[in-house]
Amino acid sequence: MVDSTGLEQMVCFQLHAASRAMTAIYRPALDPHGLTYTQYLALRVLWHRGPTTVRDLGQLLDLDSGTLSPLLKRLETAGHVRRERGTTDERTVEIHLTDSGTRLRDHLTDLPRRIACTTDLTDDEFTQLHHLLNRIRHTNRKAGQP
Repeated sequence: MVDSTGLEQMVCFQLHAASRAMTAIYRPALDPHGLTYTQYLALRVLWHRGPTTVRDLGQLLDLDSGTLSPLLKRLETAGHVRRERGTTDERTVEIHLTDSGTRLRDHLTDLPRRIACTTDLTDDEFTQLHHLLNRIRHTNRKAGQP
């Protein structure tokens, strides 16, 4: 019998473990494309918004530059994005999709739906979970947390 650690009582641990589990569920679908889950999220932003500054992408993904810069470098090396200095302000760097990055959208467009189907949640439960997680993130932002 496994002794309790108290972790199973903590909502923060359950969120952490669930996040890791979801990332692991995505891995088999992303590995054939040479993508990590975080790279996939960056591409999704670009697919939906078009060219985006590094600063804005970091804010949208809640990533600092120390994490975002190597991620973008790997995506650029793989040929999925290109970085361009701003024409009006050279401190600004925009991220653009390449043809390769755009083609990935066609292969991965229905991935969130496929992943949602692998969870043992009803549509209503999935919607409720999504709503609650958004509330937690919104509350933390109002309190000045990332």
